[in-house]
Amino acid sequence: MRVTFFGNFLNHHQIPFCNEMAKHLDDRFTFIATSKITDERLQLGYKDYSDTFGYSINAYESEKQNQKALALARESDVVIFGSAPERFLTPRLATDRLTFRYSERLFKRGTYRLMDPRVLAMSLEKHTRHRKKNLHLLCASAYAARDASLLFAYPDKMWKWGYFPQVYEYSLDERFKHSPEDTVKILWTGRFIDWKHPEYAIRLAKVLKIKNYDFSLIMIGDGMLKSKVEKLAHRIGLQDKIRFMGAMSTEDVRRHMMSSDIFLVTSDKQEGWGAVVNESMNSSCAVIVSDAVGAAHFMVKHNYNGLLFKSGDLSDLISKAEYLLINKNEIRRLGQNAYNTMISEWNAGVAAQRLLKLTESILERKEAPFLHGPCSKAD
Repeated sequence: MRVTFFGNFLNHHQIPFCNEMAKHLDDRFTFIATSKITDERLQLGYKDYSDTFGYSINAYESEKQNQKALALARESDVVIFGSAPERFLTPRLATDRLTFRYSERLFKRGTYRLMDPRVLAMSLEKHTRHRKKNLHLLCASAYAARDASLLFAYPDKMWKWGYFPQVYEYSLDERFKHSPEDTVKILWTGRFIDWKHPEYAIRLAKVLKIKNYDFSLIMIGDGMLKSKVEKLAHRIGLQDKIRFMGAMSTEDVRRHMMSSDIFLVTSDKQEGWGAVVNESMNSSCAVIVSDAVGAAHFMVKHNYNGLLFKSGDLSDLISKAEYLLINKNEIRRLGQNAYNTMISEWNAGVAAQRLLKLTESILERKEAPFLHGPCSKAD
């Protein structure tokens, strides 16, 4: 079986999955990069992997490489389409071979946009004109299937999916060797932009300080709102509680996660997936995640391996954080369960094995092989 994965550029969220696919398929797996990594991503700590892996082809480099990519689109047994131009998808669908579209939620700004005739027409054109083809949807968001259903797209052909950054195994006893009486370390990471709501972390810290909780907050990242958020923290008088660390490499972010107790994900519905949820859960943090984040309802089971708060509801976020600061043993329980979730189910190795098994089931017209986790039915 030959499998080809089309994406924009190869990054650390995709590499573990691609490596696992290459282990199973050897030279029968190919990743097609359709564009160069952007300067913005490089400034945020991403690395350029364009010439690192033998299974990767850069279709943008030359017409020869572009034609090779088009040939693989037509001839591969299975093709996965992520963020890639439709010009690669069109010839593929003409073959009616098994194809997966890999997508976050379709309407990040809200389903109300379907009331715009132009948006509705474009959405129908993209997602329903091929509904009778052998085209399935890998839902990299707990909301992707719902959005697609509004268009009557991908009938009975939607599967739970996501992003699969590197998952590490380590000793939980070593991870939690510090005393529960120590200062609780809270971490927030990401771009300082409006829909990630970094200001929620500041507002939370203000309340926790007023109530005299023993905590510290680190905020990692950069962006257009960073200066504004720093000024807000200074005006409120949180200099003794908050450190702003700026942008840093993925490896350095992971090190901070491994030494933190609570991880905040405050984004709204525009956060298609949120790979920091994977990474912080793998780091055994007690995660507090906005319920609008794409990864939330797939990976976080409320009060088992993390806590969910209602998106935009600051009082709910504060309530969840206070619960952990009052019940510090819960930090370890949630963190351990989060780690076990990543090790047992939500990782690249499991995803690759399951996708190959799902592919066999579809081709052989058998029942869906998984009841939960990656490649189970999405609705």
